[in-house]
Amino acid sequence: MRNCVKHMNFKGTYLKIFVFAALILSFSVAFAQGTRVSGIVTDARTKQTLPFVNIFSADSAVNATSNEDGKYVLQSTKPIRQIKVSYVGYKPAVFQVTAGQDQVLNIRLSPSTQQLSEVVIRSGKKTKYKNKDNPAVELIRQVIAHKDQNRPESYAYVQYKEYDKMQFSLSNVSPTLSDKKFFKKYKFLLDNRDSTTIPGKSLLPIYLDEKLSQYYYRKSPEKKKTVVLAQKGVNFGSYIDNEGLGQYFKHLYYEVDIYSNNIYLVTNQFLSPISNSAPTFYKFFITDTIMVNNTKCVELSFTPRNTTDMLFEGKIYITLDGNYAVQRAILMINKNINLNFINTMRVNLDFDQNPDGRYHLSKSTILADFGLTKSKKGGAVGSRTITYKDYVVNKALPDTTYDGPALIVNDDSKNRSNAYWSQNRLDTLSTAESKVYHNIDTLRSMPSYRRTMDVITLVLAGYKSFGPFEVGPANAFYSFNPVEGLRLRFGGRTTPELSKRYYFETYAAYGFKDEKWKYFLSATYSLNNKSIYKFPQDYIRASFQRDTKIPGAALQFVQEDNFLLSFKRGNNDKYLYNDFYRLDYVHEYENHFSYSLGLKSWKQSPAGSLYFINDVNGAPNVIDELTTTEATIGLRYAPHEQFYQGKIYRVPIISKYPVIALDYTAGLKNVLGGQYGYQNLHLRVDKHFFFSILGYADATFEAGKIFGQLPYPLLTIPRANQTYAYQVDSYNLMNFLEFANDHYESLNLDQHFNGFFFNKIPLFKKLKWREVVSAKALWGGVTDENNPSLHPSLYQFPVDGSGKPITYIMSRTPYVEGSVGIENIFKFIRVDLVRRFTYLDNQDVAKWGIRARADFNF
Repeated sequence: MRNCVKHMNFKGTYLKIFVFAALILSFSVAFAQGTRVSGIVTDARTKQTLPFVNIFSADSAVNATSNEDGKYVLQSTKPIRQIKVSYVGYKPAVFQVTAGQDQVLNIRLSPSTQQLSEVVIRSGKKTKYKNKDNPAVELIRQVIAHKDQNRPESYAYVQYKEYDKMQFSLSNVSPTLSDKKFFKKYKFLLDNRDSTTIPGKSLLPIYLDEKLSQYYYRKSPEKKKTVVLAQKGVNFGSYIDNEGLGQYFKHLYYEVDIYSNNIYLVTNQFLSPISNSAPTFYKFFITDTIMVNNTKCVELSFTPRNTTDMLFEGKIYITLDGNYAVQRAILMINKNINLNFINTMRVNLDFDQNPDGRYHLSKSTILADFGLTKSKKGGAVGSRTITYKDYVVNKALPDTTYDGPALIVNDDSKNRSNAYWSQNRLDTLSTAESKVYHNIDTLRSMPSYRRTMDVITLVLAGYKSFGPFEVGPANAFYSFNPVEGLRLRFGGRTTPELSKRYYFETYAAYGFKDEKWKYFLSATYSLNNKSIYKFPQDYIRASFQRDTKIPGAALQFVQEDNFLLSFKRGNNDKYLYNDFYRLDYVHEYENHFSYSLGLKSWKQSPAGSLYFINDVNGAPNVIDELTTTEATIGLRYAPHEQFYQGKIYRVPIISKYPVIALDYTAGLKNVLGGQYGYQNLHLRVDKHFFFSILGYADATFEAGKIFGQLPYPLLTIPRANQTYAYQVDSYNLMNFLEFANDHYESLNLDQHFNGFFFNKIPLFKKLKWREVVSAKALWGGVTDENNPSLHPSLYQFPVDGSGKPITYIMSRTPYVEGSVGIENIFKFIRVDLVRRFTYLDNQDVAKWGIRARADFNF
């Protein structure tokens, strides 16, 4: 029954679309008026541009920093009349500007006569940057060498409290919006502004999530444990799963570890400025020295060597006490990288000193400015702030403290009073943030909000909710195929409003060409008093399905009869009518090992031009139906797996850990009408590889072996694809039913470079296109035992009307196809040019093909 996860994977796309829809909505109603000053900062004598110059506004308390090219932008919704500029080694300067206008002010700074003894600022002739004999590079190499000793894991024991606050706001919404007739009823929400969090921006908070935890670490034997003491979040009602939305946001704003080689943010990996290979990809500059708590620190500025790579720019402050620890870090995303919907992103890390002189992370703030374009006039701002306090090191606790699961949630964590939060919250809420909970509760009770969310849910998810039951999906109401002709389908499913423990799903469909009804019904019951989609799962499900199926296409509990997938190339009129009776049990453990047990009675009949025929005593014999009874045991291990957890779906979050699944299926002869006895072993391993600035890759290895003599419908039929949509898990130029195997091995690779090469090409860089390549290989065959040409009593492989074969036995040569493609076209379209390399003499094969798919990614 683990297919239920696959069935609901489209919900992950729905969640992304919902976030993008929020951006569109915010962009459509937002605009700002204020002062905007931009320009280039240069050395007045040498005319060379100056990076990382500080520009301040005394009028509105906003500031900016010039980038590696000396360019800056200073913007505020409040009037700016004067800006101040300062840079180490140069004389400070003051400039007058015109309030309320966009203007260009190019700044020229004159070198000062004083220089710091620790920092030498050379002006004059521009020299080529190099690592050799560069004191900044020598310093960063010391930081790299001392990384392990500065990690918390270097201690034998560590404990601390952690307060995690996630906030999402609309930015620069018009201050007069609440005065318009349509929006007057939402005045309580629209007038709740925050102008202090980000100088120059007016924020309208609409989402808030808080969590207070106690963390324990033991080095030997290693054990990490988190106890959730309190948690609180806004409640948007049944339309949005608050927990799933929170998981999605936290996946975008991953916890930042400056000492890791790579930092994961907004679904991408960025190379840390203190990674082992940082001197190869970054330029470093010593720009200042400061004293922090009587400890001398060096301000080290850094910028990418290639500004289009997934790298940061910013500053880190390094202690000169022999520890070479990071005392503070400011990481900013370079504006030239290929990243969608992100105008700016900034990470601030602050460290406090332990009594032993070492440093620990005390506060981490990640702030991102989202928008459909690079316009600064509207969009959304998301932030995640994690505060660490009560830090205790090398204090051993009883073993019982570390026993049990890695995450424990106190039973009353969600029921903490406001007084508890006031006393235990490790950070403060702004005035606007403190009103979010009440405002969203009020919004949820308004009929106009419920009507709007009904429309959004129908458009994005395809379901119309009626409380305990919802109808859909809308994209399956109408489709067509050569066997059924016009096909209409109507169905729905229950929601947690009816029950969190039992769940029903059904549909009915009718084909106007074959004049047959198809239907599906399932009933699921949770055995652990949780939703069947909540980890860890423990449920039993009974289902029946009568429907058509293309041989080789993976049959899920409910087929998504997407209208767009009705369009297929070539001849595809070989179908099966299937009756499935299934009983399944799934049990997951806290360590992410799970097992499933299944019993299935399967009756299949040929449809369209497909037929079942064998040779009995030298005469052809036509078979009307094939009945099989199977018992299945499935084992799955997905270490450290996390989910976007929704009310009626869950989607695995991509991680670096492999997912291993092993299935054993036994055909039961003479049980419930089963005609064959056999065994089938199947192994699948999925692995996601992060390659930092080179993007990422997905790899899948599969192998299978069937023991027993079987007709071809019960052999393994490879996943083929004759639609015009690119399918990652299928062979996109293989015909349906082209091969049948009783043993096989396959390897699929899908490499995404995230624009690493295209960003060096001016036109592609401007279009924000990204390159992708894939390769797929399948080795397989049929043993003599299952070869119908050697055993006429087996079903003969189908042929067309002229007697040419349709289904083939693979030789030692593997089936191979590959593709090169462009993704991120219009920010969500991927187009691949696919090439088939082997078995080109088979009937009606396509050597080349163009396939497309929609992907929403940052």
